Amino acid sequence: MARRSQLISGALIAGALLLTSLGVSGVATGAPSAAPVSAASLFEAAHSVHMMATSTTSSPEDPDGDGYIPANPPVTGVTPSTQDPPHRYFHEFQANCAVSHTEPDDPIVYPQQPGKSHDHTFMGNTTTNAFSTTASLDAGTTTCKAPGDKSGYWMPTLFNGDKPVLPIGPQTIYYKAGVTDYTSVRPFPKGLRFVVGDPMQSADEFRHHPGFVEGWECGDSYFNVDFPASCPTRADVQLNIRFQAPSCWDGKYLDTPDHKSHMAYPVVKPGTNDNVCPADHPVALPMIEFKMAFPVNGDLSQVRLASGRGYSFHYDFFNAWDDATLKALVDHCVVGGLQCDARGYDQTHPEAGAALDENYQLP
Repeated sequence: MARRSQLISGALIAGALLLTSLGVSGVATGAPSAAPVSAASLFEAAHSVHMMATSTTSSPEDPDGDGYIPANPPVTGVTPSTQDPPHRYFHEFQANCAVSHTEPDDPIVYPQQPGKSHDHTFMGNTTTNAFSTTASLDAGTTTCKAPGDKSGYWMPTLFNGDKPVLPIGPQTIYYKAGVTDYTSVRPFPKGLRFVVGDPMQSADEFRHHPGFVEGWECGDSYFNVDFPASCPTRADVQLNIRFQAPSCWDGKYLDTPDHKSHMAYPVVKPGTNDNVCPADHPVALPMIEFKMAFPVNGDLSQVRLASGRGYSFHYDFFNAWDDATLKALVDHCVVGGLQCDARGYDQTHPEAGAALDENYQLP
């Protein structure tokens, strides 16, 4: 514990020195820098401090503040499935959720510490803030089409200059099978949370991240690890990104100190092309894929994320689905090998029906 406290103190001091060197007042005493501080410099400073200061604050779900939140009950006795079911090109459904608010909060990385994070754009649960818990999200409301999805979804806010650029309307959040045996996928446990990607990753690390799909794209420009210099100035062109989350769970923890270790990406089974969960993360869960569209085009030279450059993109997920609703969608669409909308309806297989009614609720 003493060693961890020393590391945290050193990180906080380093962060303060970094901000002081940029002339940011209110961090440390001393004469302010004579040089003007750019908005970009402030973003980079906040970005660095955000990552250097590791939270050990206790919360209602982690009273000892060690970062571990055990699953209750844990999932045991599972081995990664190596079965190869009949091929289905699709095994997915969508959670269509709109932006609700922005806030410099992160209830996963900085629980109980409002204003500690860089700015985030929140979707889904309308109450998500630094004090969010599984219980508070359960009691909240949602911008998702399915009222049963009270999960919190958030990502660093995109800025064009100093102006926030927020996605308009319901965004596409896919729930897919990340493993070859799509019939082995089970719903998320209530309260599971994790961070996807890393705001401190380099451009090369971002490009080779297992969650990388298309990078940043707009118009005919694809696979960019940073924002392209410009996009066609047309009404139908927006800046887009697709990024996938890990989908294999250790069955033990709803969260871990780094907010990642309890999750893993599927691996390729030796001698095959099959994706399977690794032995230490044997539980196959839905693979979330963000497909975000930001209404900005033309000159992108002033576009940046609250966390830094384009390759600092990452996002967070805090599961607060109604258990029965999520299970119905996973069983019908993922396990059933369908390409479903937010109702759990596949237009190419109308005979299969839908998992939810016209109000996106269980029938």
